[in-house]
Amino acid sequence: MKILKKGYRVLVFGKALDGFMDKKVTGKVIPIGYVLITNPIRKEAPATFNYFKEQGVEVKVISGDNPQTVSEISKKAQIENADLCIDATKLETKEELAEAIKNYNIFGRVTPTQKREIIRILKEQGRTVAMTGDGVNDVLALKDADCSIAMASGSDAAVYSSQVVLLESNFSYMPDVVLEGRRVVNNIQRSASLFLVKNIFSFFLSMLAVILSFTYPLKPAQVSLIGMFTIGIPAFFLALQPNKEKIEGRFLSNVLLRAFPAGITDVIVVEMMVLLASMFEIKYADYSTASTILLSIVGLIVLYKTCKPFNVLRVTVYVGCILGLIGSCVFLPWLFGITLPSKECIVLLILIAITINTLLSFTIKIVNLVRNGFIKIRNKIKSIFNN
Repeated sequence: MKILKKGYRVLVFGKALDGFMDKKVTGKVIPIGYVLITNPIRKEAPATFNYFKEQGVEVKVISGDNPQTVSEISKKAQIENADLCIDATKLETKEELAEAIKNYNIFGRVTPTQKREIIRILKEQGRTVAMTGDGVNDVLALKDADCSIAMASGSDAAVYSSQVVLLESNFSYMPDVVLEGRRVVNNIQRSASLFLVKNIFSFFLSMLAVILSFTYPLKPAQVSLIGMFTIGIPAFFLALQPNKEKIEGRFLSNVLLRAFPAGITDVIVVEMMVLLASMFEIKYADYSTASTILLSIVGLIVLYKTCKPFNVLRVTVYVGCILGLIGSCVFLPWLFGITLPSKECIVLLILIAITINTLLSFTIKIVNLVRNGFIKIRNKIKSIFNN
């Protein structure tokens, strides 16, 4: 026990007096000697595990080695509650295993099947599970994990079963992997929400144009102008930005929650412009230009919120897009179908523009209310089926 408390693995060599029967020792065994094996802890290991602790990630060690050995090694790596360990051979049922998962972070004598069961139980509890392993015994658990990570120096079976392979077999690179994943996902969410605004707006406005029988208020060149300076150019530069924000919620719902209010606001302000233009008998060219300006204002408001928090590059991109829009309207009006609106149209444009921020805030609240209501209904249905 003293040796185990130092974190050693112990291999005992002995002589079986009665030999073997079906590959099993049948009689007494005289110990001849033993070999101590230790796994050195990398200097970066404590910092790596402390990083995950700060990020709210719960670390559990599941190993086939002696629980005491695993516990001592985990202490050296500064894993939380490493002194609380349990022998998995004592956990015979799924219920016992689930209860142990709540109370322990260190598991020893874990079989491959139990490793897989631990992953499944954690997923059933609604957790997102990442599994790191390098041996054949880890393959079942790696295949069932939400994110499976293998070391390149490990077994081929573990490498081929994993989604991520650390080529240098150094777990200290995991924070960099997490940060790169956050950058990719968060920036894709930002860019996708910008692109989806135009799609939502175009779909609903087209439907209204068919139902209410009015001429679509935008020319293709005007749509291209809005898309270039409120979607295309800023999305390109924002996608390259570092982003360390923690990923929360689901990808699709996050994108829709950002894009849907802006898309609906676009539909409302343009429809208001079209209806008022028909009432005051304003020419198509005038209210088409006014609609382009209104959509540009909504797009710039959405871009402003998307660029937060601002840095030098984001300020440059945002200001550049504003100047690009103004410059295109002033110096290339013939290319984008921009004309100088009548006085009546300008007054209507200003009145509608004043309401844009209020409309956007209102649609955001409505979308959030609908989302919260949907979540409540979904949870009630789940609770009914679970009971």
